[in-house]
Amino acid sequence: MEYRAPAGSALAADANAPLLAAHARLVAAGRREEARSLLIDALKGRDERDWLECGRALVLKSDIDGAIAVFSAAQAVHPRSIDVRLALAGVLWQARQGDRAETLLRSLLAEHPDHAASAFLLAKILKAGGRMCAVDAVVRALFAHAPQPIGLTIQAIELLDDCGLKEAAAAISEDAIARGSTDARLYAYSGMLHLQLGDFDRVRARYTYALANSAQALDWQIANGLAAAQRYADESHPDFALFKECLARPDLGAGARASVLFALGKAYDDIGNPAEAAGYFREGNRVVAGTVDWSRKNFRRMVAARLDAKPTADRVAPSADFVPVFIVGMPRSGTTLVAELLSRHADVRYRGELMWMPFLAQQLGQVARPSAKMLEDAVATYRTQVRQDDVPARFYIDKQPLNFLHVDVIAALFPHARIIHCERNERDTALSIWMQYFAGPEQNFAYDFADIAAVMQGCDKLMALAKKRDVANIHTIRYERLATDAENCMRELAVWLGLGDSQPAAEAGATKTISTSSLWQVRQPVYTRSIGRWRAYLPYVSELESFSAGDS
Repeated sequence: MEYRAPAGSALAADANAPLLAAHARLVAAGRREEARSLLIDALKGRDERDWLECGRALVLKSDIDGAIAVFSAAQAVHPRSIDVRLALAGVLWQARQGDRAETLLRSLLAEHPDHAASAFLLAKILKAGGRMCAVDAVVRALFAHAPQPIGLTIQAIELLDDCGLKEAAAAISEDAIARGSTDARLYAYSGMLHLQLGDFDRVRARYTYALANSAQALDWQIANGLAAAQRYADESHPDFALFKECLARPDLGAGARASVLFALGKAYDDIGNPAEAAGYFREGNRVVAGTVDWSRKNFRRMVAARLDAKPTADRVAPSADFVPVFIVGMPRSGTTLVAELLSRHADVRYRGELMWMPFLAQQLGQVARPSAKMLEDAVATYRTQVRQDDVPARFYIDKQPLNFLHVDVIAALFPHARIIHCERNERDTALSIWMQYFAGPEQNFAYDFADIAAVMQGCDKLMALAKKRDVANIHTIRYERLATDAENCMRELAVWLGLGDSQPAAEAGATKTISTSSLWQVRQPVYTRSIGRWRAYLPYVSELESFSAGDS
């Protein structure tokens, strides 16, 4: 994040123009230290606005060291200035001096606990360091001191949500609602968060309020959220009429329309009416496919390049106190269920569907052969973000299914990592993917059966190669067996991991937060009704008859 120091007044900018011009001439002549001394000496005795304006000018010129020098000198002259200290903390963070920035901000907040800009900057610094519990404490302290305006409240909710702190984010939204806020955005955020936390009654209350009080509510995926929060028993449920009424609105955008269509498809699937469900799903997929960008040809080229690439000989030495567990496979193949069941063990932490491995793989892929330092830095980044600052564990779950694209990078960064590969009947998998409206662009293939087949084929080939190279660190789980014999399936997995005497929690739903499309199903007792579901849809989804992930 690039920091922008607070701007001075227009008068300050005019007054400082000659001074900054003189500074620029010295820098251009290669006399940077002299330029810095000139600037600081000239500012002594001046108003703090002048210091801020000059420091900001250096930031804009990417002279971060110079800005640190100016703001540090400004602090000595104006030690009680909030803006100067905040500006100094910002450029210290930009210079990767996070410890100094944190110390400065904590001191500032001790004096001014209601200073929101300092609290948010500190929270972002802590987030960058993977210290999510500390982020929670800082944001909650700000809101405990005094209620914040709606804009800052939503900013805090989004920050906490991005940190995976769903309960903290929900608490802030609920506190604002309890104080009388009528802003529909708060209700929508609260509904979204409680959907992930499993409080489905509250989801309904918050989402219906948002729908009744904002014309934009359907653009916030509320219809799909309402449908995901329950299993419908029959068509008399009021949501059927509600969704159809929403669908009839002439001003629906593509995203809102798709959300309602997938919601209706899911509702009819729940009550065992595949004919109606298929029609809504087909239209929903058609709408979304017209708005996303995904190239089957480019995907196949990427997979081919990975298959042809020689495995790197460079590997980072493993760390005994950090063992990542990657659960991979096609979406809707049981990855969430495996993660939830495995996370009941006391020695396991579930971090959700992380995007760190795709990000690091993309970074490392920009050079022909990453250096040892690049690999070590990638490991440090991933470890920091995954281990975090809660109670340490032996195993850390990263349940990003599409990490099958990066098993080669995983092997280089974490030779001791464990990879759990989930498999499922390909027609059931394809149908289940086709029945979902996914939130992220990484699933843009999900709205066309040919695209789904291409990704499935890529997954099969990459995982077959990975098992050939490193079968000892890969364990395969079939969804059909998991659904019919979960106890033995998970016991075998625990033995393979080496969990030893660590026992899983007895209660269902031990994982507090689930943010994937399986958030309702995975909180229910393990069931088998999805096995072979494709047969019921075959008369209405003709693509299933010839569907195959084989070469084409």
